[in-house]
Amino acid sequence: MNVRPRLRQPRAVAATVRGARGVALILVLWVVVLLTVIAGSFVYAARSSALVAGNVVAVARARALADAGVFRGLYEIARAGNEADAWKADGRVHVFTLDGGEVRVVVRDESAKIDLNTASDALLEGLLRAAGLDADHAAQLRDAILDWRDADDLARPQGAERDRYEALGLPYIPANAPFQSVDELLKVVGMTPDLYRRLAGALTVHSHQPGITSTLASRQVLLAIPGAQPEDVDAYLAEREQALAAGQTPAPFLLAKGFEVGAGTQVYNVQSFATAADGTRYAREASARLTADPRQPFQFLQWQEGSSP
Repeated sequence: MNVRPRLRQPRAVAATVRGARGVALILVLWVVVLLTVIAGSFVYAARSSALVAGNVVAVARARALADAGVFRGLYEIARAGNEADAWKADGRVHVFTLDGGEVRVVVRDESAKIDLNTASDALLEGLLRAAGLDADHAAQLRDAILDWRDADDLARPQGAERDRYEALGLPYIPANAPFQSVDELLKVVGMTPDLYRRLAGALTVHSHQPGITSTLASRQVLLAIPGAQPEDVDAYLAEREQALAAGQTPAPFLLAKGFEVGAGTQVYNVQSFATAADGTRYAREASARLTADPRQPFQFLQWQEGSSP
């Protein structure tokens, strides 16, 4: 019987086959690694998107609570003339719960603040001094503020008009018109962001009053009254709080004589601080004028994100 001899693969061919199999294995491993990386990226992106979406929803809930606080505050003020338990615009904190969260609301008549457009020179300078400026610096900034809001181009002795702003290379000049918002004060020559933060809470552009209502004013505003000392203000605030706690109408601050307007403005500032059930916080601040129109009981003058208390 003839047996055909078995042909052996040449060694070079066998080595080539083994090499090709090794390359294929390496390619497969790289593909597996690449697919794993891609899958991991998708999982990470999906998780990040879920976290972002969750944060957006949490902030939206807290913002809705804060907005509800503003409307609750205005509602309470609007019914104050008819209901004994209605809130008053005296700066006291009112707390209520809603949707598992807590809302703290403070309502003040805008006459509790110093109006940038109508306040007397002495009251403006007093506020600047109370914020820590020396006499010279306070007088300079006071004149610069007055030059910004008046209608002429004549600079006060220590003020600043067009030529000063142009000399400093600023891209704007004084408005020579009333301030449209408190933050416009940042444009006045001599104002700094740090000083502005110290002043902003005591200022308004909505009361249109030359003075303040001391029975509603904050400590910072009362300290702006020329001649008022911290101990005088603190003693008055303690007496005022006692009167309010007893359901009595507090007496005006004696040192405010000459700066007292003594009546509300029907324009209110509302600060609402919300903490949602999950701990997310949001602050809202608004100013609104009450109207006689029952279809639109108030008109918003300012609506912005507030700062934490």
